[in-house]
Amino acid sequence: MSLGLGCAQLGNLYQERTDDECAAIVDAAWDAGIRYFDTAPHYGLGLSERRLGAALAARPRDAYTVSTKVGRLLEPADEGGDDLADGFAVPRTHRRVWDFSRDGVRRSIEESLRRLGLDRIDIALLHDPEHRPDAALRYGFPALAELRAEGVVGSIGAGSKDAGMLARIVAECAPDVVMVAGRYTLLEQPAAAELLPACAAAGVGVLAAGVFNSGLLAEDKPREGLPYEYGAAPSALLRRAAELAEACAAHGTTLPSAAIAFAARHPAVAAVVVGADSAGQVRRNAALFAAPPPDALWPDLAERGLL
Repeated sequence: MSLGLGCAQLGNLYQERTDDECAAIVDAAWDAGIRYFDTAPHYGLGLSERRLGAALAARPRDAYTVSTKVGRLLEPADEGGDDLADGFAVPRTHRRVWDFSRDGVRRSIEESLRRLGLDRIDIALLHDPEHRPDAALRYGFPALAELRAEGVVGSIGAGSKDAGMLARIVAECAPDVVMVAGRYTLLEQPAAAELLPACAAAGVGVLAAGVFNSGLLAEDKPREGLPYEYGAAPSALLRRAAELAEACAAHGTTLPSAAIAFAARHPAVAAVVVGADSAGQVRRNAALFAAPPPDALWPDLAERGLL
């Protein structure tokens, strides 16, 4: 079981960050022993990949694992304005174009390698294949398999918040790994019904991302204004998060600690991938990962009807 750093924030997720701030986030992760880093072209129109590559450039290549994604090509576009409609505070110099074709996947990986400054990708994932399911399964996954055979990428699979789509990929494509985002968390566990058992049976590694549900579980005491699914958290979920936090406090732990530990407890989960807005948050998350809540918390949450 390992802890990974989600790198959407390196692409200015929600707000601008300097190159130095982003380098400090990666440095803090490295110092905390984190060696898995997840990014995507989608994150900041390529900015996340460029910044991650720069931050890792002086590290021994065999000492870390990088995953990135395919499915959205970045086409130059002089549209003006910013990309905040898609969540990133960057100039809108490119537009995203869905493309799971063989040529599109190969081009995407080639461009990611250039932005990252790497000669290979350790893990390549179909990104949100539910948006183009037929193309992703018929063309995208075989294209990744070709690249794996050529040694350009290592493990292959898919990343999505659609647990049903990921279960279909496990059944039809035999991936090495899947990344499930926000669907196996302390707050909600739809991936537990079909996806995780299928992965365990098939020997497919699960990368559990979005374990804070976009931020709702990231603080000790949930409050109005915290995000869920990249928007304001609905009041019903905010109340549920508050009940979870109260139960955690009764066991001498915190909501974010339990959120990380819950995902890590499932035997199919190979890594928990957590984002961070600052170097301090990275250090906090690493400390929480290293000191999980007491075992008595889990049956208590079940008795309270919170799991």
